[in-house]
Amino acid sequence: MKKSAILIINHVSKTYAGGTHALDDVSLTLRRGEIFALLGPNGAGKTTLIGTICGVVRLETGHITVCGHDIVTNWRAARRCIGFVPQEVNLDIFLTVRQAVIYQRGYYGRRRDDALVERTLKRLTLWDKRDTEIRALSGGMKRRVMIAKALMNEPQVLFLDEPTAGVDVELRRDFWDLVRELKRDGTTIVLTTHYIEEAEALADRIGIIAAGRIATVDTTANLLTQLGSKTVTITLDAPLSPLPRALAQINTLRHESPATLVYTADATHANELDTILAALHDAGAHIADITTTQTSLEDIFVNLVKQHTR
Repeated sequence: MKKSAILIINHVSKTYAGGTHALDDVSLTLRRGEIFALLGPNGAGKTTLIGTICGVVRLETGHITVCGHDIVTNWRAARRCIGFVPQEVNLDIFLTVRQAVIYQRGYYGRRRDDALVERTLKRLTLWDKRDTEIRALSGGMKRRVMIAKALMNEPQVLFLDEPTAGVDVELRRDFWDLVRELKRDGTTIVLTTHYIEEAEALADRIGIIAAGRIATVDTTANLLTQLGSKTVTITLDAPLSPLPRALAQINTLRHESPATLVYTADATHANELDTILAALHDAGAHIADITTTQTSLEDIFVNLVKQHTR
C-alpha cells in the first residue's frame, strides 16, 4: 500500500540579502514513515531548506505543509509535528542531561512526562548520565542530548542536520541503529549528511540538491540503475585483431589493447554483454579473465552536482 504524504514542498525559493539564491523553485514530497537523505555540497541549500520547513528561516515564496498543516498560516500545529536537531551543538552546559530534556518538553508546550524522559534517555544510552552536567559530556554524548531534546516533542517528522559530523565510527553506527528504530516506530526522518555511505545504508530514498535545486530524487537502487554504469574488462588469452564485425559495431565496446576489450553498460545499453561473449566465441577467441566495476553512489552524486553547478 502506498504511503501517504507527510511533508509537501511546492515551488519554494529563497534569496538572502546580497543576492545569494539559496533555494530555487524546490518541490518535494516526503512519505509518512520513510527515511529520506538529502545530499549536497556545502552551500547547496540543504540547511536553508530544513530551516525553512522548521520555521528557523522565513518562507519567502512557495508553500509547505507538514502533517497537513501550513507552516505559515497554521505554524503552531505544523511545529508540533516537527523535531529538529541542528548541525551545531547548542546546549546549556550547566544543566544536567535530565534537566535539559525536561525543560525542552516544556518549551514545546507539553506536559511533563518523566516516563518518556526515562525511555528516551535509555534509548540513547544517556540514562546513566542523567544527573551529569552537560559540560562534562563528550562531544558524541552532547549530540545524543540534542537528539533526546528533539524527541521530547514526540515528532512525526524528525530533521537531522549533519548529525554524525565529527563523531567516531562506533558512535555513527549506534546512531544508524537509533534511526532505524525510530523509523520502526513510525517516525519520518529527514537526514542531511556528507557521508554517502550513511545515506546508502539508511535511506529509503535519496534527494540530491545542487545550487539550490533538486537534481534528482529516487531510491539508491534506482539511482545506480538509471544513472550508474558497469564496466566489464575482458582479457583474452591471445590478441584479437582485427575485431569481428559484430564487435566493431558495438559503440560501448573499446578494443583497449590487442588482447583486452572494455565494455561499458548503462541503463540504455544493459543487454549487449551476451552479444559480445557470443561474438568472441564465434571468432574462436578464448577468455582468460573478466573483471567488473560498478559506478558508486558517490560517483553519481559528484556527476550530478557538476551538471547542476556549471
